[in-house]
Amino acid sequence: QTIAALDAAVFDAFNRCADPAQLERHASHFDPAVEFYHDTGGVTWTREAMLANTAKYACGNFTRELVPGTLKVFPIKDFGAIAQGTHRFCPMGSTACAGEADFVMVWRERDGQWQVTRVLSYAHRPAP
Repeated sequence: QTIAALDAAVFDAFNRCADPAQLERHASHFDPAVEFYHDTGGVTWTREAMLANTAKYACGNFTRELVPGTLKVFPIKDFGAIAQGTHRFCPMGSTACAGEADFVMVWRERDGQWQVTRVLSYAHRPAP
């Protein structure tokens, strides 16, 4: 339940990241040294680089939605959790989603705060 709520919060901010305050809210969910692996976009090694790509390619262009029923969470003892699922990306102003991909996010909990340390976004394909 915690990870599902965090996933919803991360992408609620992502979906409104054309607003700089929402982009900052989105950023707060990621460790400064987050590694982001994207099969078609390459790798970024920092939150700053990841956010630059988000601002350039995503904000104001499309939104993300979790495919219902696909989120799986696996606890990591004394660390956090792995979240795995499928998400769709939908062009702004459209009722149809253009793309779909699988994802893995590694969440770390420290002092009651959860942040993403690793992201894999892969198997990008047209949405069904």
